[in-house]
Amino acid sequence: MPALSRRERVVAALMGAWIGDALALGPHWYYDLDALRRDYGEWISDYMAPLAGRYHAGLPAGHASQAGYILLLTVRSLVERGGYDEEDFCRRLDAELLSALDGTPMQGPGGYTSQSIRDVWHRRVEQGLPWGQVASHADTTEAIERTLALALRYAEDPQRLAAAVTDNTRLTQSDEIVVSMTVAYAAVLAALVRGEPFDRELSGKLMRQVATGELPFHAVTTTGLQPPAAGAEPARAGRFASPDALLTPSCIAAAVADADIRIEPAWKVSLVYGMPCAIYHQLPAAYYLAARYTDDFEAAVLHAVNGGGQNQARAMLTAALVGAQVGLAGIPQRWLQGLLGVEERLDLAWRLAASVSDQE
Repeated sequence: MPALSRRERVVAALMGAWIGDALALGPHWYYDLDALRRDYGEWISDYMAPLAGRYHAGLPAGHASQAGYILLLTVRSLVERGGYDEEDFCRRLDAELLSALDGTPMQGPGGYTSQSIRDVWHRRVEQGLPWGQVASHADTTEAIERTLALALRYAEDPQRLAAAVTDNTRLTQSDEIVVSMTVAYAAVLAALVRGEPFDRELSGKLMRQVATGELPFHAVTTTGLQPPAAGAEPARAGRFASPDALLTPSCIAAAVADADIRIEPAWKVSLVYGMPCAIYHQLPAAYYLAARYTDDFEAAVLHAVNGGGQNQARAMLTAALVGAQVGLAGIPQRWLQGLLGVEERLDLAWRLAASVSDQE
């Protein structure tokens, strides 16, 4: 099998994110797994429409949630402006998102509006505050769900990636731990686009980017997490408090490779790491599935969806990571064909990928 080019990885990661988002639209936010199985059967394997009275009710199967819609706005901005243009991005949020909201949860593009976007709406629209003063304290993956496009655009430039993801995240989320974990996810996704394997060595490669100043994380230890010399200054004093968010992926990859540690069936990763929305529940689960199913997009994403809870974020983040590893040929054709708006999304994905060097 020929090696994947970086452009192929970018396209598959982006299309994967939209597919993961749409696959969980119907069965989104079931915290009662018996109810999930009752409404959607023992195993969800394709796009499903939401039932009446549920989140996103009224939308057809294969439709995007608001996360998928905001990702679309982000990619359009990146493609049309040739890179991250914060003024253009904020203009699009004002004109194409916030203008369509009323500040309540069960309303807006995609049928549901997250806490952080509702907070932004109240401060930006009701109070008239400027961008830069409207971010929410929400501890979710809401920003990752759009900044993954920035990770793809700047996969070859970790320093630019970190700056763009940080700035964009802080528009809607103010918690610095959330910001640091968002940047870490972006760094992981970018590494996979560059062809790095998702294994126990991945974090060490990211830590070398910390040492060179490419990633803005604080680091005290020396190479291999060895202790610093007595009286020495920190090896790297970065913006973020610690590099721990960069260390998590390889810890989880090591657990996947350990025969004594098994989560069976794999959808129970949601029970191990937690079903709620918070970023510290979502990222370990997505990393686990992406490290376990490095060459099986379908298995990774369906286990993310069938785990219930905040399965939409879990599926979206998992699908981007695995898409970057398998390429477009590794994504089932039925999911590409069933994704509403697929023609525009594929066009945008290839146009975004054109900004990345076409090398293996």
